Amino acid sequence: MLNDIVAGAPVFLLVAARCFALIMTLPLFSSKTVPKMAKIALAGGLACFIFPRMSLASGAYSSYSTYISSSGNFSLEYVFLLLGEALIGIVMGFFIQIIFAAFSTAGQFFAFQMGFSASEVYDALSQVENPLMGQFLNFVAMLIFLQNRWFATLFAGALETSFKSLNVFSIIESGNTIALFMTRGLTLLFRDALVIALPIMATLFLINVTMGILSKAAPQMNLLSEGFPILILTAFYIIVTLVPQLCEFFVSCFAEGFRELEKLFLKLGGSV
Repeated sequence: MLNDIVAGAPVFLLVAARCFALIMTLPLFSSKTVPKMAKIALAGGLACFIFPRMSLASGAYSSYSTYISSSGNFSLEYVFLLLGEALIGIVMGFFIQIIFAAFSTAGQFFAFQMGFSASEVYDALSQVENPLMGQFLNFVAMLIFLQNRWFATLFAGALETSFKSLNVFSIIESGNTIALFMTRGLTLLFRDALVIALPIMATLFLINVTMGILSKAAPQMNLLSEGFPILILTAFYIIVTLVPQLCEFFVSCFAEGFRELEKLFLKLGGSV
């Protein structure tokens, strides 16, 4: 195996560049808490697994043969091929980041109504300042992602499929398709975040309206000191009640995201 990697080093580096870029942009793996050596080792392992299936004679890499000779020499354009392969990995990882961003965004939607808007702390998964409720939904989504082996599906399925259908030239020729794909991902982000947060937001809105009416009817009542505990307890009760439905919705979000990636690969694969 090592002799094959040394003999086909230019192709192996192309495969490794895409794998490493994907790992560096994926949730959990992109966190600074994950050692760099572990990321490099995982990228190298994935590249070793995929490299034997890649060939300059046929497949998506066949168009690279003019820039890589049979002796292993390559032209200056090879550097741009490496950057393009890394860009493909970044696009895939960024789309998975968009799926997880929907959950933290949903927490931000109703955290303000709960009175938790000021309780923002550093989130190790998204690597941004995130409200507590956004972190909670993010952690639940990550547990579901791990439990359902979506990482294995991503690495063994989507990543390997991308090598069969995508190369740098297909990305260049289909720039508008990539832009529309990412724009649709952002649209799905806000749609999913709103679906998750809407039951809690609507309930808390009704409670705020009710307290406003009571404060006008009985100004002597100190509703400010009683309102926040009611909002917090009600929001937690709704979240606990909706946990089974939320878990099912998270699974459907991941499945839809992978279907969108598959559609992108099929659409771009026709131009390879």
